[in-house]
Amino acid sequence: MGKLEALVRELGHPDMAWEITVLLGCVAAAYGICWLAGRRRGNDSVWFGRFYFDGLLFPVLALALTYGAIFLLSPFRSVVVFMVAVPVLVSLAGIRFVARVLTVVFPSSGAARLVERVFSWLAWIAAVLWIVGLLPEVKAQLDAVRFTFGKSRISVLNIIEGVLSGGAVLMLALWISAALEKKVLRQAVHDLSLRKVAANAIRALLLFVGLLFALSAVGVDLTALSVLGGALGVGLGFGLQKLASNYVSGFVILFERSLRIGDTVRVDGFEGQVLDIKTRYTLIRAANGRESIVPNEKLITERIENLSLADPKVLVTTEVAVGYDSDVAQVQRILVEAALGVERVLKDPAPAARLAKFGADGLEFSLLFWINDPANGQLNVRSEINLRILQGLREAGVDIPFPQRVVRVLPQPGGAASSAPASPASAAG
Repeated sequence: MGKLEALVRELGHPDMAWEITVLLGCVAAAYGICWLAGRRRGNDSVWFGRFYFDGLLFPVLALALTYGAIFLLSPFRSVVVFMVAVPVLVSLAGIRFVARVLTVVFPSSGAARLVERVFSWLAWIAAVLWIVGLLPEVKAQLDAVRFTFGKSRISVLNIIEGVLSGGAVLMLALWISAALEKKVLRQAVHDLSLRKVAANAIRALLLFVGLLFALSAVGVDLTALSVLGGALGVGLGFGLQKLASNYVSGFVILFERSLRIGDTVRVDGFEGQVLDIKTRYTLIRAANGRESIVPNEKLITERIENLSLADPKVLVTTEVAVGYDSDVAQVQRILVEAALGVERVLKDPAPAARLAKFGADGLEFSLLFWINDPANGQLNVRSEINLRILQGLREAGVDIPFPQRVVRVLPQPGGAASSAPASPASAAG
């Protein structure tokens, strides 16, 4: 504990108040620069954060100003306060970098918040060890603990350094992909589906390149990955055919734009709106709130009805039967007026009532009408029109027949027929 005692002794020198004042001036200057530069920006920036001091720029500027003060003052006086501030600002910069990047890229992820908290604890522990002078000894102890993997020997320190360097590269790749999506793709690509696939492709490419750089920095021989690539190819060829097909189909759908987010589609009798197109599946939500997860391969290989691709108008029909003694023209007029009285029914093309067929119990009419918002449901508008039809037919005195059957009693051969009358229930059929 000799270094800690020396640090405590040096912190008690008479010029400590003056050093603290200069350090606070550096921190205040860093905050002022962040405020001036970021007051017109949004609150989702990695550089500025939400309150200027919780972004990456504030600790980086404070660290730069602190190093400047150390460079200018160290030839003339002790700078022990500044030397204590440097580890704190370095840890704060790392924490702010990880926290802001994860917040921008994964705004509602619980796993991202857990990674942020774990890294924060490790960074502050490293800062404390740096301040008290124990960090070199801890690194030496970690380097002494070694593991053997085949012909290679690796220490715990190598593993920690590899994880930190790999994490830094991956965070940088995520930051670049998020910045490209926000600054470039949102302005250059207006189609939501195409923008999503471009963002996913850029993020995957940057993460792959970043992972290669991280593995190279740790000392992993990248030529060994060729064996892994061959094994992965064999696995995709045999055991992962469906999974690979779904992923490829997802990119095909997004590039061809045969389906787009917001389209109303019908798949295997399930009709709904496309909420999201993932690389493996597509999420469809019906008007009643039910959601269907459809593998992308199914959307490529089978017949899918896209109700929004060319024309959003949808033809809806409803049937009604009336008595044979009804006025056909009057019934047609009642049906058309019932459809025109509903707001969602289009006036052009106009609704039409047609005599479909001569049924066993009455004249069967079909009412055809168009709507241009199928995403809001079809059963509700059909129900409203049926209620208007029922009211109109009752007011006009038009008979709506129910199924009827006539029972004939024939005499038996060789004698008079005698049969009990049919019950009302059997007569009604």
